[in-house]
Amino acid sequence: QVRGLCGTFTWRQEDDFTTPGGDVAPDVTAFASTYRVGGDCPPPLPLQPCGDGHTDTAACAVLHGAAFQ
Repeated sequence: QVRGLCGTFTWRQEDDFTTPGGDVAPDVTAFASTYRVGGDCPPPLPLQPCGDGHTDTAACAVLHGAAFQ
């Protein structure tokens, strides 16, 4: 019965991008855009996953740190 930016908690990754309308978004940018409240908020930038050769190690270090284990 949980749905939103934190996922569905069904342990099925394929439905974690469920939109407020009940559809499953094809990617993280499309998913995040469905939760925009107003036109004043710019669309999200395309996100790059950690571990795919990207150099933003400070952000990835936080995500891979103890707080998220």
